[in-house]
Amino acid sequence: MLFSSPGCSAVPKICYPDRICSSSVLAGVLGRVVSAHFWPKKKLECLSLHHADVVVVGSTKPDDVPVSWIKPGTTIISCSHDLLSEKHNHGQPANHAAENAVGSLAVAMRMQNMVKTTEQWIQSQQYRKWDLRCLKLQPVSPVPSDIEISRAQSPKAVDVLAKEIGLLTDEIEIYGQTKAKVRLSLLERLKDQPDGKYVLVAGITPTPLGEGKSTVTIGLVQALTAHLDINSFACLRQPSQGPTFGFNLHLTGDIHAITAANNLLAAAIDARILHENTQSDKALYNRLVPVVNGVRGFSAIQLARLRRLGINKSDPGTLTEEEVSKFARLDIDPSTITWQRVVDTNDRFLRKITVGQANTEKGFIRQAQFDIAVASEIMAILALTTSLQDMKERLGKMVVANDKKGEPVTAEDLGVTGALAVLMKDAIKPTLMQTLEGTPVFVHAGPFANIAHGNSSVLADKIALKLVGETGFVVTEAGFGADIGMEKFFNIKCRASGLVPSVVVLVATVRALKMHGGGPNVTAGAPLKKEYTEENLQLVADGCCNLQKQIQIAQLFGVPVVVALNVFKTDSVAEVDLVCKIAKQSGAFDAVPCNHWSAGGRGAVKLAQAVEKAARQKNSFKYLYSLELPIVEKIRIIAQKVYGAEDIELSLAAQTQIDRYTRQGFGNLPICMAKTHLSLSHQPERKGVPTGFILPISDVRASIGAGFIYPLVGTMSTMPGLPTRPCFYDIDLDPITEQVKGLF
Repeated sequence: MLFSSPGCSAVPKICYPDRICSSSVLAGVLGRVVSAHFWPKKKLECLSLHHADVVVVGSTKPDDVPVSWIKPGTTIISCSHDLLSEKHNHGQPANHAAENAVGSLAVAMRMQNMVKTTEQWIQSQQYRKWDLRCLKLQPVSPVPSDIEISRAQSPKAVDVLAKEIGLLTDEIEIYGQTKAKVRLSLLERLKDQPDGKYVLVAGITPTPLGEGKSTVTIGLVQALTAHLDINSFACLRQPSQGPTFGFNLHLTGDIHAITAANNLLAAAIDARILHENTQSDKALYNRLVPVVNGVRGFSAIQLARLRRLGINKSDPGTLTEEEVSKFARLDIDPSTITWQRVVDTNDRFLRKITVGQANTEKGFIRQAQFDIAVASEIMAILALTTSLQDMKERLGKMVVANDKKGEPVTAEDLGVTGALAVLMKDAIKPTLMQTLEGTPVFVHAGPFANIAHGNSSVLADKIALKLVGETGFVVTEAGFGADIGMEKFFNIKCRASGLVPSVVVLVATVRALKMHGGGPNVTAGAPLKKEYTEENLQLVADGCCNLQKQIQIAQLFGVPVVVALNVFKTDSVAEVDLVCKIAKQSGAFDAVPCNHWSAGGRGAVKLAQAVEKAARQKNSFKYLYSLELPIVEKIRIIAQKVYGAEDIELSLAAQTQIDRYTRQGFGNLPICMAKTHLSLSHQPERKGVPTGFILPISDVRASIGAGFIYPLVGTMSTMPGLPTRPCFYDIDLDPITEQVKGLF
């Protein structure tokens, strides 16, 4: 018998492969069972018994049901007549009628117990209301350093936090006391649970003074959950160790996994070129498809390559000489290799290197480079993937070079896809952490916001949206200004996830607006000039043009905007009021001053209330462009509508690449512009809202696995360098307490 419980798709399939009792008896005993169908044994095989999670056997001959019909891990309950009646004749005449009655009743009672147990299991799988114990803050003045504030708080154990937000014990993998990976199986368990509201935090064009998007994100969720009793989740990017040395200090090892996977692929490329250059077709084929224990066969990924080549054979001995050559040789053109090695350290001397100088590489020398680890396409894939299967497919699609005929060569062609997926199998799980007030945070993925899309992972967002419930909020952050991070969030991330944002929170500061209004340059480490510490309403008013432009960009996508003004102690009341007034006049749903940096969640309560109201507004979300448009037209739309350019100018190299990608079938991918984040234009010194400029496109590249084309606006460094005085001068370890010193 197969049955399911009302209103739940997660119930196990239960099969009773015998005519063991009448349907009327079962109906009376089971009650709530939706449907019951009985089949004689001869029909069992056609019932796909291997789909059942529980099999109840009522036959006196259980062996009549072959083990091969039942999937591994299935629960088998024996209700055989002799076992249930627990009677032995001992020479007495058998009362078959009585035994049949007892046996049928016992079977039915056991089935009833199974139904009750199943119902209890179903209830345990359903969405649970949060029972969150928030932590109290004791703000002090002056505000201490970040690390001092963090160490003054005693966080909850991560397993306690997980239970409070409805995670099951087998859905988390604990790393120490305050971090845990969350398994993707949760998405299947809660697939029928409605999503919560989806909020994006973006900012005005960045300045060296900082705008505070991350602090707004954290302050907002603390306000929502700890002060307004609304379920909320923050989803943040994992920062690279490189630029700051010490922010994440490995966390759960995701960036190391990306580094290992990236460099395995890089090694595979050079090794394949070497072996093809030094071996005949036959020798190469024999090594690629060796005889093992007397048997020669293709691996699964090699069979897939044969099918792509149109060779429908599975016996290695049947390939013709032409087919052997076609299969064994990738014929990579070394001058077209785009896949670089990576390391998560700022090392300027790796920006251009020469590989293959040892005698063992037989003269195969080429120029290459290292990128910072988070610039790897694998990081972008981690951030955009929706499942393990999707990640594996994306990894296989990564284009690493062209062959000598101009056709793309992929990771799948190199046979390394499965190995990459194995290296990434734990990194795909979001890392659960908590804010100072004990509210949940996912830290997962950290792609560059210039050559990639600069947002945390789709999977973290999807899981969080299920956990918060229909009335809850998930708050995530986009890198750089709204013109870069937000535009990519909408046009790239939302296309990949299928999620629709509810509200944009646009972060600004009075100080940054003054710089956009023509304020003096700022030098790191030098005292701020008086324009930034004294009231200057004219500078503020002039700089609000950038805020207005970013509001207009958000409105292109049809999403309500709430401006969060991150307040500093040097801001005057008049300056704060002026910014809020201009923001509202420019189309923002609301504009709210915030003091969360000094006061915690309590300082962002008004912002949280404004966001909650904005989320109730009509949402007419739309993408900026159709994917069917030519690549050039998609670039032009972003340049003109988002940046405010008059037009674009393509270099010969850029036009050549666009033609190649279009010919190769990649023309329908979204665009990920790689340009400076310090200006709406391509010139970082031009603040405010530049006009009248032509946006130069120097080159165009593709991240096919991640799923976007990225035009380069000018030169773009993918390997930062260390300054004269790096942070490591201040980093130290206390050997007694094992506490790290010198962190912010």
